[in-house]
Amino acid sequence: MNRMRTILLWSLCFLVIAAAGAVSAAEKGGVLRVAVIDEPPTLDQHVVTSDLTTMIAQHIFEGLYTFDSKYSPVPLLVKSEEMKDDGKTAVLTLREGVKFHNGKELDAEDVLASMERWGKFGARGPVLFSNLEKVEATGKYEVTLTFKAPFAPWKNLLAFMNGGPVIYPKDVASGAEKTPITPEQYIGTGPYKFAERNPGRYIKLVRNEEYSARTEAADGYAGKREALFDEIRFIPVPDVGTRVNGVKAGDYDYAEQILGDLFDSLKEDPSVVTTVNQGANQGMMFFNSRAGVLKDNSKLRRALQAAVNMEPVLQSAIGPAELWKASGSFMPESTLWYSKAGLDRFSANNPELAKKLAKEAGYNGEKITLMASTSYKFHYDSTLVIVKQLQAAGFNIDHQIYDWATLISKRGDPAQWDIFFTHHGFVPDPILYTFMSESYPGWWTTETKRALAAEFAGTLDAAKRKAVWDRIQALVYEEVPVMKTGDHFTYDIYSPKVQGLSASSLIWPKFWGVSFGK
Repeated sequence: MNRMRTILLWSLCFLVIAAAGAVSAAEKGGVLRVAVIDEPPTLDQHVVTSDLTTMIAQHIFEGLYTFDSKYSPVPLLVKSEEMKDDGKTAVLTLREGVKFHNGKELDAEDVLASMERWGKFGARGPVLFSNLEKVEATGKYEVTLTFKAPFAPWKNLLAFMNGGPVIYPKDVASGAEKTPITPEQYIGTGPYKFAERNPGRYIKLVRNEEYSARTEAADGYAGKREALFDEIRFIPVPDVGTRVNGVKAGDYDYAEQILGDLFDSLKEDPSVVTTVNQGANQGMMFFNSRAGVLKDNSKLRRALQAAVNMEPVLQSAIGPAELWKASGSFMPESTLWYSKAGLDRFSANNPELAKKLAKEAGYNGEKITLMASTSYKFHYDSTLVIVKQLQAAGFNIDHQIYDWATLISKRGDPAQWDIFFTHHGFVPDPILYTFMSESYPGWWTTETKRALAAEFAGTLDAAKRKAVWDRIQALVYEEVPVMKTGDHFTYDIYSPKVQGLSASSLIWPKFWGVSFGK
């Protein structure tokens, strides 16, 4: 009897294991079709801060660090770190056996070449490199960062994917400059590999069968990453109605950037699932500090700032009140960085003050060129309201509309614009804001800003850093390198058959660990 019971138990165990294997096999496979707002200009993360680029590229490329669900920077390609010399030296040991998509093993020379290129030409790289004495490959799997002085946000800068220091093979990074790398050079270490770009139709990624995943449990963007789909296709679908109806009809499995006025109906629609990103987006107008009528004229910028009322801007562009907040603080109330500094100037809605300041600034009706894109509908809708408000206050606004790739190209030339509209996602550390980088279009480089930025980066004490950030935010409202419209939360939709999606704690949905379920 005991023998028969043992046999029966083993048989049951075998059936359970076999069933589990069958479930696992059923969950792996298929093609995920993601409807995106447009074609990205490039997938090169070093030199472009496009969110569309990052959403796709994060599946291909990886950095030394990433963020967990609590916004803490944690190792990704790094195995361990050691701080020396009272915080002036960071010794990073890399994980061994990590392979690029071309089969080459990642080592310190790849990291060095990638960081040097990012530090020289990257959107955020100069923020870190201006505080570095040197970066060295001190062993096959060891990289040493030597800082001029203790530099508190270094790990956050290395962890932030958007415009960040992803690691390319040395032979790609060492030959690249500011011009984006080409598709045949899209070689990373991520769970998916770049396979094909069919212009106007899709960007195709395929599973990386030799991916070296971390062993920790998935947590935010950290921990284990597993490619369950055979392919992911990112399909440009500029029309939001087509994206929505496509998911309902089964033509797409996921669609991003859905209009706010559809939110209430889609929440109740059983044919789709809605997902609201946790991290707030911020509409931002960047002012040209290098050329044009706004160069070296903070009073004229404050005049523009005084004319705008952000509530109708957000109502028009975003829709339901639960998806936006007219907040002028650059960091949300839920963080230690929340600040009220300068907020008396946010959303002033004072056209008379705007006219007074403009006169004092010497403004005589010169054309002010404002660029926006229809690729992000809320960009266009926001600027429609803003332009009307500015024109009502007496400003001569030339409202120029482009697709996203064209706008990105034009904003690199200071002679072509005075203001451009974009948006910025939530960042765990204010140092990651693009306006903090002198290389980002807008090129905010005043001496006061430089001094405060250096003090902010060189202060390790959290309370002291917060006090300096208050002064920086006040300076933003004084010199107006950028004007924030408020906070808003984007939402996407997907088919109920898609399983495993987790909340996007930053703003980029991620598709590793995701499948079509059982």
